[in-house]
Amino acid sequence: MKRTLKLFVTVVSIFSGDYLFAQSEPINVTTTAVPFLRISPDARSGGMGETGIATLPETNAAFWNLAKIPFNESKTGISVNYTPWLKKLGLNDVYLATLTGYHKLDENQAISASLRYFNLGNIQFVDENGNDLNSYRPREFAIEAGYSRKLSEQIGLGLTLRYINSRLANGAALNNVNYKAGQTVAADLSFYYNGQNEEGQGFSAGATLTNLGGKVSYTSDANKKDFIPANLGLGGAYTKVFDESNKMTFALDVNKLLVPSFPLDSAGREDYKTESSINGWFDSFKDFPGAANVSVGMEYWYMNQFAARAGYFYESKQAGDRRYFTLGAGLKYNFLGINFSYIIPTGSGVNQNPLSNTLRFGLTFDLDPATNGSGYSE
Repeated sequence: MKRTLKLFVTVVSIFSGDYLFAQSEPINVTTTAVPFLRISPDARSGGMGETGIATLPETNAAFWNLAKIPFNESKTGISVNYTPWLKKLGLNDVYLATLTGYHKLDENQAISASLRYFNLGNIQFVDENGNDLNSYRPREFAIEAGYSRKLSEQIGLGLTLRYINSRLANGAALNNVNYKAGQTVAADLSFYYNGQNEEGQGFSAGATLTNLGGKVSYTSDANKKDFIPANLGLGGAYTKVFDESNKMTFALDVNKLLVPSFPLDSAGREDYKTESSINGWFDSFKDFPGAANVSVGMEYWYMNQFAARAGYFYESKQAGDRRYFTLGAGLKYNFLGINFSYIIPTGSGVNQNPLSNTLRFGLTFDLDPATNGSGYSE
């Protein structure tokens, strides 16, 4: 599919959350490099309004709150997810694919590994006159490894290390600038509190600091580095068990992007590009609660085999102004789980949400389901 550079810039802007609908006044949207790290990676959380910090533990917890992993019932799990992205814009070759797995070393500790791969399709670069320059297939990926541990029957901690690679252009793709892959490393810190009783009813909570790492540059110019999407997340969830066959979870997540707003005055823009990541994390609170989003979701399980999900995602104008409802469903039989989610269309015409009709698909594999609730057979 042939696309111009203008469309490419539009697409990348949407990934980073700064696609602006018709507005009566300008909005200073906070943008980052490698925005694919902000896309909800799995179908289960995608159906719950993109909540996942404090929801019931499962294989995809590595993407949301690694500290939940030791609380999984199965000793080992694997999950794969696939999301066609921005099909509403007619893009048929843009997608996010993820793979994650974990293994519990014992009842208290676990290791995990994950891969996120984002393909942006084929881009045809053009000059200002519309003449073809060259084409390229931009792609981004992140490789993660994590360790999590229970400190008690209720509290868990997790640490994730991540390598990020973003190749958006190749060589002198535009204006004779020599582009290269943007690379950096980052870390996540996570906390989980499990207040559920033996029947699985009760309150749980979590806190995460994600993508704490260095800035990214796509050229050799040290003064043109961009922040990655460092984030502070807080979540809570309550599970109500009605009987042996029916239970329901209600979840709430609040996320604050730890990236300062881009200066509106030209005098501060040079300092913005050279500001360190650590200073940026603290400076981001100067525009609090800017660049924040709130997610609410619910999940209903019948016989621990059939799940129905719904949610709502709300984002501030500084973060991109995305707002939409989601639906989802799940089926679990023996060791296999199947999940999908759907973003309900909102708006119309130029105000239509470009994420409308987005589908996510996921498979989970519990390789050794628990027989005694701890993940280990007696």
